[in-house]
Amino acid sequence: MSIPTILAILIGGLLAGYAFFMCSVRLVAILQQQGYSGGAFLKWYYRSRNIERKKASILALALALLTALFCVCFSFLGYAAANLTSVAPFALICVLYCYSEQKHALKVPLKNTMRAVRLCIGYAVLLCALCIGLGFALAAIADAAETGWVYLMRFVPFCLVPLLCPPLLAFANLCMKAYEVPHADRFIRRARAALAASPCIKTGITGSFGKTSVKHFAAVILSEKYRVIATPASYNTPIGIARAVNEGGLDCDIFLAEMGARRTGDISELCDMVCPSAGVVTGVTCQHLATFGSPEAIRAEKGELAARVARCVLGRSAADMGGPDALVMGRDFDAEDVALSLEGTSFTLRLPAGSLPVSVPLLGRHAAEDVALAAALASSLGLSLSEIAAGIAKIRPVEHRLQRRDADGVIILDDAYNSNPEGAQNAVEVLRLAPGKKVVVTPGIVELGQLEEEVNARLGASLAGLDRVILVGETLVLDVRNGYLAAGGDEKKLSVVPTLEAAQQLLAGELVSGDCVLFLNDLPDCYN
Repeated sequence: MSIPTILAILIGGLLAGYAFFMCSVRLVAILQQQGYSGGAFLKWYYRSRNIERKKASILALALALLTALFCVCFSFLGYAAANLTSVAPFALICVLYCYSEQKHALKVPLKNTMRAVRLCIGYAVLLCALCIGLGFALAAIADAAETGWVYLMRFVPFCLVPLLCPPLLAFANLCMKAYEVPHADRFIRRARAALAASPCIKTGITGSFGKTSVKHFAAVILSEKYRVIATPASYNTPIGIARAVNEGGLDCDIFLAEMGARRTGDISELCDMVCPSAGVVTGVTCQHLATFGSPEAIRAEKGELAARVARCVLGRSAADMGGPDALVMGRDFDAEDVALSLEGTSFTLRLPAGSLPVSVPLLGRHAAEDVALAAALASSLGLSLSEIAAGIAKIRPVEHRLQRRDADGVIILDDAYNSNPEGAQNAVEVLRLAPGKKVVVTPGIVELGQLEEEVNARLGASLAGLDRVILVGETLVLDVRNGYLAAGGDEKKLSVVPTLEAAQQLLAGELVSGDCVLFLNDLPDCYN
């Protein structure tokens, strides 16, 4: 093999590796959404009808056909020149593919964390190494074959690399864990030490629903008396809480830590890290049944927080958790006489210290209960009724949680982060209050294990009678559709579209001023 050939393979392999990396970089974002679980990522990718896999297959087929076609058409120039000519369509197809991917951005884009950057570098290096190794192997095979057509088509198998990108990314992720796991452990240990040394009151908030809203409301109310720091957004994992502590510090009187759980042991791990003395369990449903395995496992895991803390606030469906001193919704406090509207929610807040009328710019029956849970926590931590009332008056909607927005007279109910059956029913209840045309856009509810069919059929049944139902994607829409039709829904008012963008385009030609549309549960890309 000549020096020019070796250089050409090295340069070509690097360029091809970079091209394939750019064509598949969105897969890194999907892997990130899966919590860097290679197994979950591959299970998602190789499931039936996955559009990302279909696109990769089309890309590989287009590259192979055009590369082979150009090699044949320009073979009169000589085999080496024909191979060089085929680079043009190869590069053009890759550029067009990347451009198309940018036009169809992910709902949850790649977060440029240092871990993501390291994974991208490792993945790109592996891709380049694969392409260079493949180039040398194909060149050696062509030389050994001593057949003109084999030599002419020697680089066409390059075009199949897009099909290998997902397992290669999973392998890169596995290799990177040799560094990432110890690095994350050090980061978490640093936060654990800071939490242990801090005199602030550590408070955990968990449950199958409402964690982020209750945390947000509690932070607002408690700020009437204390200096409060809460984990931002939906930071509810060990690394998320560690990031909040290590980067934001603990210069506060009360630290509110949202605690998420998808598997047995998650809450125990978070409690060991935070060491909470107070806690809230918002309630328990079948959410994440797919990963927990049984409703009993979900209850046991959520109840771990209640068993660990001295001061505990429990939602209705968690009333059997905690000790005799726990504050239980319905028994010790409640949101009573709830009145719903499209402008807000009014109710009577009953606490151990007394009752007070409340009006908040929040939508849905569950919003009243979330405020009551936050107020009960504030009461247990020493706030007076007047301080609680003053804090509630400052509460504002949490983004994407049945948040109202108005556009050209159309009422938009943004409930994109809703992912539980009870919240979905409450959102539909609010939608039915609208005076004009009532429209719902939803992909269904996920991670319910063996209950997915039943729960999504029930969701579909609750949509009967609405003016328009648009189901998005291929995940669970068949169950929602069947439930809707079984409940007497009008098939003429039902549409199934592949993407949220398609639903929005459909609505653009249908909605007029006074109409109301509910966007219920906009699933991350790893579910679509």
